[in-house]
Amino acid sequence: MKSQKIIILTIISMLLFCTVVSYGNENKDSKIEIGIEEHQGSYIPMDAVFVTSENDTVALKDIITKPFLLDVGYYNCPGICHPLLSELTWAVDRIKMEPAKDFQVVFLSFDPTENHLLAKKWKKSYLSSMKRKMPENSWFFLSGDSVNIKKVTDAIGFEYKPDNKNFIHAGSVESIAADGKISRYIYGSTFNPFDLQMALIDAQKDKVRPTSAKLLQLCFSYDPEGRRYTLNVTRIVGVLMMLGLAAFFVFVVIKKNKKGV
Repeated sequence: MKSQKIIILTIISMLLFCTVVSYGNENKDSKIEIGIEEHQGSYIPMDAVFVTSENDTVALKDIITKPFLLDVGYYNCPGICHPLLSELTWAVDRIKMEPAKDFQVVFLSFDPTENHLLAKKWKKSYLSSMKRKMPENSWFFLSGDSVNIKKVTDAIGFEYKPDNKNFIHAGSVESIAADGKISRYIYGSTFNPFDLQMALIDAQKDKVRPTSAKLLQLCFSYDPEGRRYTLNVTRIVGVLMMLGLAAFFVFVVIKKNKKGV
């Protein structure tokens, strides 16, 4: 009986292993063109130089002193950037931590044609909608040149491409330690203040955590046209077939053993 259980568990493990390896190889061999390729535990270049909303040229290491939330988008975005930043603003307004003292926030435009004037407009618009007062050094709205922008987008695995006068891109918020170490990726069209707070605490404690979205990549793919994540039916069917095959083998082994009794 013990040997039967071992055989059954071995068969199931082999099938599930094949499924995971197949999925892993699919992602490894094909570099995503649009979306987020998570790099938890890696570092963003803190020596990258950008321009603040006040038209000051600074390196990230000169303005970042606390764990921070990074939102990468662009100011003239007609799609997800404004809703995403609105939700982030709402959630940050309710985090039970002190801005500037415990954490910071950075919005970085990946469009090199945008400047500090747009950054200043956005900063005024979003921060004025908050109930809590945000110190000057708590939330930075940045712009920059293509070289420095690419340093950061490559570091966080943010892939996008031009689409006429706009860009096709995904959306996420990263929690990053003061030294630039990427701790977590946070996805969604809404944000839970508690989740953001825990992400900042993880970054502060130098913890790196995989996201639930990383697991959901098995079932979801980013749709650049619709600018949203959609069910990957082919991938789901493939996994279900493998699980069904495993169940079939278990059934055959059990039935065979019952006949032999």
